[in-house]
Amino acid sequence: MSSILDCRPLRKKIEAELIATISRITHEYKENLTTVIIQVGNRADSTAFIIAKKKLAEKLGVAIRHIKFPEVVSEKELLEAVQAVAADSHVHGIIVQLPLPSHIDKDRIINAIPAHKDIDGLTAINIQRTWEARTSAIVPATTRGILTLCREFGIVLEGKHVVILGRSTLVGKPTAVMCTTQNATVTVCHSKTPNLSDITKTADVLIVAIGKPHFITKDYIRAGQTIIDVGITFVDGVMKGDVHPEVIDHLGNNGSVTPVPFGVGQMTVASLFQNLVQGFLQSKNLL
Repeated sequence: MSSILDCRPLRKKIEAELIATISRITHEYKENLTTVIIQVGNRADSTAFIIAKKKLAEKLGVAIRHIKFPEVVSEKELLEAVQAVAADSHVHGIIVQLPLPSHIDKDRIINAIPAHKDIDGLTAINIQRTWEARTSAIVPATTRGILTLCREFGIVLEGKHVVILGRSTLVGKPTAVMCTTQNATVTVCHSKTPNLSDITKTADVLIVAIGKPHFITKDYIRAGQTIIDVGITFVDGVMKGDVHPEVIDHLGNNGSVTPVPFGVGQMTVASLFQNLVQGFLQSKNLL
């Protein structure tokens, strides 16, 4: 029987470690770790993600400041807001909730965040550090979560063929780089890739991050694979992943898959706060 990689126990372990570390930081440095979340507009999915971040922050002892702007906010006003919190020594992490409206230059806004406060790992500095495999890189939270679950579940990437379906800046590309750093051979597929199922079947580890519910069926996989389902899409109020539930019956005894929910999504928000701690320690020259 294939195994289900339920990440809830792992998340609890990470949360316990974070609570201890953040408590120690508060005691030793007399600073309450604070994150500012900047939101433009009122997208339902963005609001849901922010609620999840606030909920975990409260549990971990992290203060959250939530700044909301209307959809029509000017780029100048938004940039000034980011620059103000970037300069605030009592702010340790900054999240600009994406996507931003089309009239705003996303890169200009993101790159106003200091690298050590960029807990999403999206500034040009952190992207460069990630590409160069520097330990100082703050890696996007989903990518960090994927690597953590691989390590904790004993999924060896070295010498393996990792196929990543999706090439987004937030997940696909940084995950490809980090898997390469782990000495995997990586193939990145996307909507223009021909003969997709022929390629996905060659994977030892298949990472799917395209946001197309139940796209990966039994026709795309083979027995013995490890499948990491990053996709989260709501269909009639029900959360669905990119991988069809039928896949589990075709992976065989040596195969495994992360569920949706209770898989990668469990890791992403926790990894965000690991990034917060990393950035704080970097600011103190302790990493």
